[in-house]
Amino acid sequence: MSEIETTYKLNQKIVYPSQGVGTIVEIKEKVFRGESHMYYIIFLDVSDMTVMIPVDKADELGLRAIVNPEKAQAAIDMMGEDYEPITTDWKLRYQMNLELLKKGEIEDIASIVRCLYHRSKVKELPILERKLYDSAKKLLEDEIAYSLGKTAKEIEALIHAKLEPIGMLHAKQQIVSSDDDYEDDEDEEFMEEDKPADEDDDIDDDEDMNEDDE
Repeated sequence: MSEIETTYKLNQKIVYPSQGVGTIVEIKEKVFRGESHMYYIIFLDVSDMTVMIPVDKADELGLRAIVNPEKAQAAIDMMGEDYEPITTDWKLRYQMNLELLKKGEIEDIASIVRCLYHRSKVKELPILERKLYDSAKKLLEDEIAYSLGKTAKEIEALIHAKLEPIGMLHAKQQIVSSDDDYEDDEDEEFMEEDKPADEDDDIDDDEDMNEDDE
């Protein structure tokens, strides 16, 4: 393998936006279209899947290290903070939160969880939003669990304990705009244009994991 300095090291835990926590199981050189490139081979725990990420595109794709314990605790504490009013237009809300999920910073993911949890206390979430909420919640719990050395179940309980008091307070208000009356939550055209995180197809497709090297 060629000598090259890489940001992330073998066996390091990392976060791949929209896909979750993974482990770098190999850093290898591979020839593609006559040129040699270095790749991170990453095993994604939550999906039991292995992906190849070009080393020189890692930053562009949002690959990052697990946050430190202080930042992880700050994300938990954020769940108990008050929040800005949430738009009643579910499609706009979905698009905004989907963009945050793609950014992949822990504060963004925590914001999605807080937003959609509180919205669900006012009115049941459409199917797409529910999937987005579940994906963001899983990503958040897994990263914080690794950072703090706790189980995902323990983190789930900590997050819920922060969310519930303020959620109950806002739920009592029950101020729902008439614009929020949606009978058909799942517009087919909208579903085709925007898939939730668990159906994201943005993983690098230039490489076939089974392709023989030239």
